[in-house]
Amino acid sequence: MEDPLATAFLEFMEVERRSSERTLANYELALRQFREWRTPFKGWSELTADDFRAFLFDLMKQERGRATIRLQFAALRSFFKWLTRRRGWKTNPLLEVQLPKREKKLPVVLTVAQVEAMLALPLTLEKSKRDAVWAPERDTAILELFYSTGMRLSELVALNVADIDTYTETVRVFGKGRKERICPVGSKALEAVQRYRAKAGVHDGPLFLSKLRTRITAQAVDDVIMKYWRASGLPVHLTPHKLRHSFATHLLNNGADLRSVQELLGHASLSTTQIYTHVSTQRMKEVYEAAHPRA
Repeated sequence: MEDPLATAFLEFMEVERRSSERTLANYELALRQFREWRTPFKGWSELTADDFRAFLFDLMKQERGRATIRLQFAALRSFFKWLTRRRGWKTNPLLEVQLPKREKKLPVVLTVAQVEAMLALPLTLEKSKRDAVWAPERDTAILELFYSTGMRLSELVALNVADIDTYTETVRVFGKGRKERICPVGSKALEAVQRYRAKAGVHDGPLFLSKLRTRITAQAVDDVIMKYWRASGLPVHLTPHKLRHSFATHLLNNGADLRSVQELLGHASLSTTQIYTHVSTQRMKEVYEAAHPRA
């Protein structure tokens, strides 16, 4: 079914808001799923707050997670905000819809020893004949860079060779909304990147390549992380975001201030970063209770 309004909105998100491919895909899916749910769909202008409440109720009956529901409605809310601000619509029915509160789950964090064991895996595991000869060096560089900078998956796959500055030991990262930030890079990560570039012959263009020598995709990086997680025997499912969580928590555990960690992560709000202080406090309590004779 053609939907000119949704198409125009997604073009706005891509061109003016510079949203990531993942955000665009999530928003397109959310709008399409709502249209398919609201049968017959007579147009966005015909909808009321009760329609969206019914959709919300149906998602909750399906036992969808709160985060999934909020993501679905984030797309719908952004769409109707665009309709009122850019298309002159007088009403926004979603302003009357109250969503379930966000679940406050502490991020899962690896220990320093677990991270170090993960970082050592690519160069110690038996290499697959299907992979490029330089794949272990590339994978090591990917893992090291995730942990050294705390960057997001979308930010890592978008890196170009020119974004790494070996003289200042920094990397230029383009975050959400194409906001640019400069992150320091540790010596171990820089050495891993240099070894990979030398073995793979990467001199310019995309930093991380697939075996076909095209820019690596987010899915391919996810597969790389999954491969080493399975080999590691770690009890928690490893993702790029858990390496980001570990990066932030380890910095705070070792005395970094919250504002600096916020800037390194590219968080727009300090409140987003504050969840890592809860992780640090929780660890501190566990150590105290285990070690103090009168805890």
